[in-house]
Amino acid sequence: MKAPLEPVTLEEVRAARARIAGSALRTPLVPLAATPERDARAATGAAAAGSAPAIWLKLENLQPIGSFKLRGATNAMALADPGDLARGVWTASAGNMAQGVAWQARRLGIPCAVVAPDHAPETKLAAIRLLGAAITRIPFAEWFEILATRRHEGMEGLFIHPVSDRAVMAGNATIALEILEDLPNVDAIVVPYGGGGLSCGIAAAVRALAPRVRVFACEVETAAPLAASLAAGEPTRVDYRATFVDGMGGPFVLPDMWPLARALLAGSLVTSIADVAAAMRLLAERQRVIAEGAGAAPVAAALAGLAGAGNVACVVSGGNLDSARLIEILAGRIPA
Repeated sequence: MKAPLEPVTLEEVRAARARIAGSALRTPLVPLAATPERDARAATGAAAAGSAPAIWLKLENLQPIGSFKLRGATNAMALADPGDLARGVWTASAGNMAQGVAWQARRLGIPCAVVAPDHAPETKLAAIRLLGAAITRIPFAEWFEILATRRHEGMEGLFIHPVSDRAVMAGNATIALEILEDLPNVDAIVVPYGGGGLSCGIAAAVRALAPRVRVFACEVETAAPLAASLAAGEPTRVDYRATFVDGMGGPFVLPDMWPLARALLAGSLVTSIADVAAAMRLLAERQRVIAEGAGAAPVAAALAGLAGAGNVACVVSGGNLDSARLIEILAGRIPA
């Protein structure tokens, strides 16, 4: 029987930080610009002092590939056996992990293949092709099963799992070190939840360094298996509906990740598609930050007060967004 995944250790995270320093940026943590609504409440005294959270943005959309995934992909491939890497690599990704793996594969001069779900946006697919990776697109349900089985017919080389891999989670967790250094009095960190590799990595590092800080997963209403599973006390399958929030969510919690998510996370904050679109528009108009749906979801949750008051750091996980969808969102519409 396969041993259950254990939380990554602080030593692993610190080693990952040194290992990825030449590839991944130390991204800024900046305060969210005040919104007109919050400005109005402050002017009229409608909001009690200290009741609204102070929201901070961890801008992972500024990574060279536009996503935090470069951290985990770089650490995993740096730790891989050179003989295994020589055969090439492949991953299963809606776009961002694929770019991270392809980025490093190009640097190493090895082949890279990607299995992508059929709803992956063209912006991400085009970026993957530019990095030299071959793409196979399959139905989402079939694609999501790869995350559990780690297999797909026709794929060769070393599989870089986008979620349940210790090296990937340790690379992701370097974000926690930076947040805690830049904002020592942070009260909560909100992280988008796709498979759990980002949130559980961050939560493991935070537990080791600042156990008083709560780390929340964030899901959207159309794909929130973690919230349902936490409520039921066991893994629960949910109805999944694909939306423009393509970088997170699925029909079930990965079995490998369930014990970690249940033990490490303070809960799952579920937000609406409309609120995510509004947060994306706010970030673009007030902050000049382009965030994809998954990257804006934590901001939507924090703005709704779901993470509580105090200092709330939101991981803006990526900014790889189709221009057509951005135009719709800026016009006040919700993309299909």
